[in-house]
Amino acid sequence: MSFSRYTFVPSTKNDLDQSFKMTSKVNVRIKNAVDLGKISVDTHTLQEGERLDTLAQLYYANASLWWVIASASGIGWSLQVPPGTLLKIPRNVSELIGYLR
Repeated sequence: MSFSRYTFVPSTKNDLDQSFKMTSKVNVRIKNAVDLGKISVDTHTLQEGERLDTLAQLYYANASLWWVIASASGIGWSLQVPPGTLLKIPRNVSELIGYLR
């Protein structure tokens, strides 16, 4: 399944600020759905040397879905995730897409 974090953001020509705000709203919706139990997740404690993209490849067979893990875990910028961070990894990406539509 191929989609990006911008799939659910309405296209706005030449308005990067608006696009950023809409993307942020998608991230918040995912986090809230996870917190409310509307999206089932597995947990994973980040180990030294692990990255969100490699975990996305492991769980979803698609490294570009790293942002799904970041959103579900409430991580704003994936490069600042220290070892020991408890990640929430949505079990079913189709379930997540259904929730966002």
